[in-house]
Amino acid sequence: MEVRSVKVRVPGTSANCGPGFDCLGVACTIYNELELTLLEEERLDIEITGDGAENIPVDERNIVWRSIQKLLERAGKAQEYKGAIIRMDNGVPLSRGLGSSATAIVGGLKAANECLGNPFTNRDLLQMATEIEGHPDNVAPAIFGGFTISIVRNGKPECFSLMPKLPLKLVVTVPDFFLPTKAARAVLPAEVPMKDAVFNIGRAAMLTAALCKGNKSFLRSVFDDALHQPYRAKLIPGMYDVFKAARAAGALGASMSGAGPCLIAFTVENADAVGMAMRDAFAKNNVKSQYHVFDIDGTGATVI
Repeated sequence: MEVRSVKVRVPGTSANCGPGFDCLGVACTIYNELELTLLEEERLDIEITGDGAENIPVDERNIVWRSIQKLLERAGKAQEYKGAIIRMDNGVPLSRGLGSSATAIVGGLKAANECLGNPFTNRDLLQMATEIEGHPDNVAPAIFGGFTISIVRNGKPECFSLMPKLPLKLVVTVPDFFLPTKAARAVLPAEVPMKDAVFNIGRAAMLTAALCKGNKSFLRSVFDDALHQPYRAKLIPGMYDVFKAARAAGALGASMSGAGPCLIAFTVENADAVGMAMRDAFAKNNVKSQYHVFDIDGTGATVI
């Protein structure tokens, strides 16, 4: 016997946002949609359309299904619902630095929670999503929307979400190659110099304050990073050239989106000019790319 179907929409996300390594994130107006029907019988039927569909497993390994199972177990319903029909339509590109795995995890948790009558709060979903993903910087904006600041305290994630007081546009340039997060993590050092830590702390704090106040002038000097981008630059040909081109075209700043290879520029004007400049800079480094202009999604995962 089937329970009612639920359909959810989850935004893609960009993490780090320059200096906020593993703690800052932002929800973008690009979405994955997921329809879930829980089944009492032991049957799994997964259908995927959209970006990267051919590369996503449609069996027990599927991360949406694993997320659903985690919530069912937490709710004590795993024996009641042993299977599911899952329909996914993916707009978020796979393994490009726009939170595709976080979007899948949050989609599974949000849909399963809705199917059960919402026994868990969004804070509970953040805890479960962080346990699956390993860190909250992408799952937090996917759940809450907006610009998020996340920490983990005694094993529990805490998140603050805000909408910036200025009309920020997110210009995301997507190069034509994959960069798995695992590979991007592998090049990072185990320790960093004190001066680099101080460099990032100051900029992350000023970035957050400038967004809260809507102060554009302070945003021009806060998107640089010393903790991960210098080590990952060799994985993305022409990265610093693309950053320079974005700023020359009017962007406030630019950075890697998550672990890359997408690069993101933050601007309040000339978004298309910024995107074209970034694309041209990639082309000069023999990398094909395309750009997208997004707004900040202010709602996070929603039932539709």
